[in-house]
Amino acid sequence: MARLEQAESHLAEIELLLSMYPGEDELEITDQLAVAELREYVAGATDTYPPSRPHIVIKQKMDTDTVNGVNVTISCTYSSDYPNVLPEIAVRCPDLSRSQQAQLHSDMNAYLSESCQGDVCILSAVEWIKDNLHLYLTDKSTSSSTAAPEQFSRLWIYSHHIYNKRKRKNILEWSKELGLSGFSMPGKPGIVCVEGPHSACEDFWARVKVLTWKKIMIRHREDVPLDSQSAEGSMADNVDSLRRFTGFEEAMFDPHGNRGNHMDLGQLYTYLNERGCGDVFQLYFGIEGS
Repeated sequence: MARLEQAESHLAEIELLLSMYPGEDELEITDQLAVAELREYVAGATDTYPPSRPHIVIKQKMDTDTVNGVNVTISCTYSSDYPNVLPEIAVRCPDLSRSQQAQLHSDMNAYLSESCQGDVCILSAVEWIKDNLHLYLTDKSTSSSTAAPEQFSRLWIYSHHIYNKRKRKNILEWSKELGLSGFSMPGKPGIVCVEGPHSACEDFWARVKVLTWKKIMIRHREDVPLDSQSAEGSMADNVDSLRRFTGFEEAMFDPHGNRGNHMDLGQLYTYLNERGCGDVFQLYFGIEGS
């Protein structure tokens, strides 16, 4: 599919979703600028192919054979090659255990890979979830007893560079939306650290990695099991006690160079060391900080 056809198909899907889910509590598009750029490209107002695509969140109450009004949130992150490349789709439902949710994701992705490769697929995904959700809601008590324990995660992400203002805005907004703490350092290289509940960190990484990058990877990760028997409030306190950052910020360290895109690595090391993360500096740069 040619790029113009890709853009036309994606825009038509967005317009259809907006007509089907008109309420802000039903459909949220987190990057209206990306939608505007997509429209301009399709209308021929620009020859520049949109570098990124909007992030879409669909919120629905779904009825099943056994439960009425199940709250389901479907989060869709696209690459610039959509629909030639399937989007990252994350489904959240408080009535599903961790293992049930993982199985639902696996089965849904297998269905989309077989049925929708090269075509728009969000409505197909929504319909598949409606038709099959009840299969994963059964025997929750049994499956949850064997589910993997909750984890606290800290991801250290490396990018060749982070310049784009929209990407920087996405990183700040998504970390806030998902309740993650940490920091991002724009420039060359680009560094992002996020910490918090494991599922939220994985959601953040799923969104970020499908954006257009020269190079991006998880350089290092830390996973700490949490007590799955703790009460909800105690679990949140447990997560907070493991955080090394307060909130999430974009950190700048004396930008310099012809484009102002290089940071003072000595200041970066001090920043990390003050938060008990000085050992990560060597993982990024191959040298010990001082």
